[in-house]
Amino acid sequence: MERPLILIANDDGINAPGIHVLAGIAQQLGDVYVVAPATAQSGMSSAMTVNTPLRIQEHANSAEPGVRYFSVTGTPVDCIKLAMHHILPRRPDMMLCGINHGSNAGNNLIYSGTMGAVMEACMVGIPAVGFSLMHHSMAADFSRAVPYIEKISRAVIEKGLPEGVCLNVNFPAKVEIEGLKVARSARSHWTEEYREYTDPAGHPFYWLTGKQINEEPDATDTDLYWLGKNYATIVPVTPDQTNTAIIPVIDETIL
Repeated sequence: MERPLILIANDDGINAPGIHVLAGIAQQLGDVYVVAPATAQSGMSSAMTVNTPLRIQEHANSAEPGVRYFSVTGTPVDCIKLAMHHILPRRPDMMLCGINHGSNAGNNLIYSGTMGAVMEACMVGIPAVGFSLMHHSMAADFSRAVPYIEKISRAVIEKGLPEGVCLNVNFPAKVEIEGLKVARSARSHWTEEYREYTDPAGHPFYWLTGKQINEEPDATDTDLYWLGKNYATIVPVTPDQTNTAIIPVIDETIL
């Protein structure tokens, strides 16, 4: 019997530790192809490359024997598109993305290259899940998240997901995880600040910093709430961003 084919991507790049952890988990469930950006692509959302040629390179891999690794000189979405059309031997049975070094909870979902790749796979009917750890360090410890990633991945490969639905999974960092909660994305925003520095030639340059603000801190059904209680969260996401409930209101107001 043919083993499931699993596609793995990320937005932190081919050399990020998180993708190797995820590949090791996925290898227990099927044949694994890793197709990831050649360089870090955080914050790229669903961007794709349209004016620059893309290149694919296969990489030797000794850490996870049997897993094939490819890098793409583009975005996470480019990786999914090229994997589907030029790398994979057949259509994948599941797509996993991550493990991301940093949170994709709340409004981070909108900016996330990780979830951009997940939604790209979802739009062509592939069951897809993004995994993120709320720790930006490349030395982050993923061990507490591994049992939950195994559980979720196995459930998705065996049972699938509803059509047009993908999953955004986030894990708290540096603590024992209390369990899993299905939640909604918290309404949130970033207080953004651009710090100014001066380069050796005397020219100014800017570096984005900021803080995520939870706009509904008293709501007990959001990902940010449960992550704050040391639970991992699963948010069902759909690429269809239509607000169907408001269509009659807009129809009456505008037309």
